[in-house]
Amino acid sequence: MSLEISNESGPESPAASATAWLDTAAAILRRPWAGYVARALLTFMFWASGLAKLLDMDAGLAEMRHFGLEPAMLFYVATVAVQLGGSLLVILDRWTWLGAGALAVFTLLTIPIAHDFWAMEEPLKTLEFHVAMEHITVVGGLLVAVYASATRKGAAA
Repeated sequence: MSLEISNESGPESPAASATAWLDTAAAILRRPWAGYVARALLTFMFWASGLAKLLDMDAGLAEMRHFGLEPAMLFYVATVAVQLGGSLLVILDRWTWLGAGALAVFTLLTIPIAHDFWAMEEPLKTLEFHVAMEHITVVGGLLVAVYASATRKGAAA
């Protein structure tokens, strides 16, 4: 019985199969529509919330009042405009820095307004802390989108 170890990657080898899969995935991700899908997914929490507020204005206004944001109508309109307008700019990759920047500032402002974990008791304190950390991560994702847009546009120029 002979056990030989080979470094060769034949067409049936796991290494060749993984390489082919990665090449296929990379080819898909280089397609223009993949960028739109990625940016739509990145901004999903914003545009879904903005659409929900548009579809149920009373609930949107109640949310503003719940967090002490008065005049509620002004904050409602501003929130919907930032969520939908910022998302659209990011998804279309037009003035991405402005759309992502507006969404990032909006997201950071929600932490002291709606997720003030430092003023809460357990177990809500820990839950809201994690939500705040997720918000910071979303801001990082938005910054990556700005970087990717600028890099892509710089390479095209």
